Amino acid sequence: MVAAREKFSSQAAPELLAGMREVARSEGRQFQAVMEDAMRGYLESRLQAKVRPEVMIHYRASVEKNRLLAELLAQ
Repeated sequence: MVAAREKFSSQAAPELLAGMREVARSEGRQFQAVMEDAMRGYLESRLQAKVRPEVMIHYRASVEKNRLLAELLAQ
């Protein structure tokens, strides 16, 4: 089954496009497949850069629970 595709138009610096085309050529892949990989990697890295709310809740609870210990260690 072929994934649905949506056409879009954008612009990029010529050296970036040349680099992406070279990667596609050297790997024997289509340009669009390399672009999709690049966009997917960008989105994944952006999502990982954000701390999940439940993690922050546990972090704050831990800091509060260990506040006295931190103060004693700071002395």
